Amino acid sequence: MVNILGINLSTLNRTELLSRLDSFLNSGKSHYLVTPNPEIILRANKDEEYFFVLNSADLAIADGFGLVLAGLLRGQIIPRITGSDLTPLLLKKAEQEQIKTLIINWDSGLSKAEDINTTLKTLYPKLVFKVIDTPKKINLTAEEREQINSFEPALVFTALGAPYQEKLIWHEIKNLPSVRLALAVGGSFDFLTKKIKRAPRLMRRLGIEWLWRLISQPQRINRIWQATVVFGLKVLKDNFILPLLYRSNVAVMLYKKTSAGIKILIVARTSDPSHWQMPQGGRDHESIEAAGIREAREELGTDKFIVKKTFKNVYDYNFKKLGKEKKYRKSGYKGQRQSLMIAEFTGDDSDIKINFWDHVAWKWIDIDKLFETVHPYRQGGVKEFLPYFLKTIN
Repeated sequence: MVNILGINLSTLNRTELLSRLDSFLNSGKSHYLVTPNPEIILRANKDEEYFFVLNSADLAIADGFGLVLAGLLRGQIIPRITGSDLTPLLLKKAEQEQIKTLIINWDSGLSKAEDINTTLKTLYPKLVFKVIDTPKKINLTAEEREQINSFEPALVFTALGAPYQEKLIWHEIKNLPSVRLALAVGGSFDFLTKKIKRAPRLMRRLGIEWLWRLISQPQRINRIWQATVVFGLKVLKDNFILPLLYRSNVAVMLYKKTSAGIKILIVARTSDPSHWQMPQGGRDHESIEAAGIREAREELGTDKFIVKKTFKNVYDYNFKKLGKEKKYRKSGYKGQRQSLMIAEFTGDDSDIKINFWDHVAWKWIDIDKLFETVHPYRQGGVKEFLPYFLKTIN
């Protein structure tokens, strides 16, 4: 895999990819595939749930020439296999092998269920399929689930547009037991129904489809600007500037007073349930207090706390010392420079509702157990934070 702006992309070539998908379809488990392009990756860097969903996929294949160039900057080759190319290959396979296929289609898109039905019956006359028109959303209705499960599809395409199509797969695949492979394909069916004309093959090979889209759909200029200029500058910054810098970060020491003494809240990472730490996150040019409040609300789902004090730049750490812990790194920064926010919890435990993409568990622990309970990588920070904490509450 190659990591581009935090998103892990497959390096499988077309033959290897098709072989992998074949194994998915013939397995006894459900799998899902996403096809990120530069615009999707930029969106995921601002949407943590989306970031998690993309990186939780069994495969993420690059759909955008900008990703190929970004890979070359890292000295690695990322094959480009677009959703629009992959979709007809899978439909042909489904027709030949009588794989029941479902298309979940955006009801306000260019192609309606009727258009897709007509096209697929013409192109793949023996294909067993069903098309459902639905609004953009991340959860199916109970009626839709029942309808889908009665059909028992093994192959599912979602064409709701980003980020809905990927989020819907993540949220719903566990509710669709017959599904073996689900994939998000954006406007791929619009090409099949000829609602949109694809760029000439030469332009596709040269990686300048964006120019074709700009000429044929000038209203997309802002999206094209994001996917070309903004994405390109961000990749250059991630590769050549951020490795020289520390990311501004804030750790949150949330505590409560009990009859048994002071308790500190810690959380377990979704990516590694054995990794306990205090809530934390990037400051994004905010004040320490504003960033700490935001992180606590986002990660813990509560605002039932009172900020007691903040401390600037308490602890630095370098990512090079992470070793295998590099999986926690989302960007090209050299390391993190942590500030500290200390806050007293004023609510009930039932007010705490952690988000699934960051954490899988939380608990209160005695203050004298904090150092030994957090992950070894977090102990350096705790050692520095504790004197500030004790000074604040005493």
